[in-house]
Amino acid sequence: MTKAKLPRPTDAELDILRILWAQGPSTVRDVHGTLEKKRAIGYTTVLKLMQIMAEKGLVERDERERAHVYKPVLAEEQTQRQLVRDLVERAFGGSATKLVLQALASEKASAEDIRQMRALLEEFERERQS
Repeated sequence: MTKAKLPRPTDAELDILRILWAQGPSTVRDVHGTLEKKRAIGYTTVLKLMQIMAEKGLVERDERERAHVYKPVLAEEQTQRQLVRDLVERAFGGSATKLVLQALASEKASAEDIRQMRALLEEFERERQS
């Protein structure tokens, strides 16, 4: 399976991926400890989820040490882009404009958010003119 065609992670898998992106390569015990701070979850549940994620190609497992170390296959930004592409296709008929308009209509954007959006649009416009 190519990196571009990885399956969409579930909410529980995204929780684990966020920990791996923040902490770097980690053991199941490390991930479990971090998840336990947010909610009660069993060690074996985390272990099984991470094994499934390895089978799906979402994480890689380093088995050289007794405690296996897991790391995400894709960077956080790559996963976010993949999820957004999927959402745009499924919910907005391929229209990124509709997605952005709905996002802005559903939650008030801060002045900083608007400034960042303007800067991004200006960058896209400059690239398009090049």
